[in-house]
Amino acid sequence: MAAEHPAPVVRQLRLVVEAADHEAAVAFFRDALGLPEEAAFSGDGDARVVILDAGRATLEIANPAQKRMIDEVEVGRQVAPRIRVAFEVDDTEETTARLVAAGASEIAPPTRTPWDSLNSRLDAPADLQITIFQELRTPDERAGTDGADHRPDGDD
Repeated sequence: MAAEHPAPVVRQLRLVVEAADHEAAVAFFRDALGLPEEAAFSGDGDARVVILDAGRATLEIANPAQKRMIDEVEVGRQVAPRIRVAFEVDDTEETTARLVAAGASEIAPPTRTPWDSLNSRLDAPADLQITIFQELRTPDERAGTDGADHRPDGDD
């Protein structure tokens, strides 16, 4: 059923993450991963936030079976919490090595997926589990004849 009123326009997705070790989390995501700092604010009682630009954002909604399948492909077993953050990069192997050197723990090394991306899984600061992924084919190469993207996972 089509909506009778136009849908609101979402201009930005912000994922807000509480990090007990704020400085370490900022250093990891800004300096090691390379997310540019967009803004920083502080307030009373040592309140601090840094907003990092992560490029284009998507919200991927997966059912439990899809989540299990992605874990199986990327890691070989079910490990992901309810929320996992995925970052597309140009070089998964180099980025994974850099992030491990910066303090992340590798859960699974770069692995080629059935949907032609190279994905690694890491435990990162702020208690986040992250996927680092590199698309190995162009969007046109991934799309089916109907123009729809047929990957089983929209970000990896």
